[in-house]
Amino acid sequence: MENEFKQVMSERTDEELIKIVTAERDSYNPFAIEAAESEIEKRNIDTSKFEEIREKTTTEKELKKKVDSNVVGSGIRFLNFIIDFITGMILATIIGFIFSILIVLNDSFLAQLFVYFMFFGIFFFYYSIMEIKFQKTVGKFVTKTKVVKLDGEKPNTSDIITRTFCRFIPFDRISFLFVRNGIHDYLSKTKVVKDNSELNSNANKE
Repeated sequence: MENEFKQVMSERTDEELIKIVTAERDSYNPFAIEAAESEIEKRNIDTSKFEEIREKTTTEKELKKKVDSNVVGSGIRFLNFIIDFITGMILATIIGFIFSILIVLNDSFLAQLFVYFMFFGIFFFYYSIMEIKFQKTVGKFVTKTKVVKLDGEKPNTSDIITRTFCRFIPFDRISFLFVRNGIHDYLSKTKVVKDNSELNSNANKE
């Protein structure tokens, strides 16, 4: 078993090893700690980094706990979905009416295809633009929630684009009824949390 731990620890980065023997020490058994310390000695890692990484890791863990404690439940997620679905339908109706005046499609297949892509585009841009700009959709404004990264930081554009594309995965819309984070949350590494001042102030300090 000791050899197995040595092999595992030999594949860890310097920072990971330091985290194991400092801030995350309680999460590992004595053999793993011993193997990590042996690997640190073998690599002659500068011990002056220990306190800095320990403090950083501790801060990250505390922030993650605060983020996790603010994750909203299925009821609020479902309400967000209903409000955003209604909002999207209203937008689609308005835009569809405008296009029906400007464009006439006599072919029923082309008309159906056009309607399909129009709905897809409207919902895609609705979620993308709102969450990139505000971290919120209309539903999240109503329920006072927002989307964040796993560490509580504001998601970047690529995170939101990934999140939005994942919304079109079959059954994604109801996945959050069975798990705390839905499919599009999991794949984009984001969460929906309460938009409270405590979490905002902690995120701004980082």
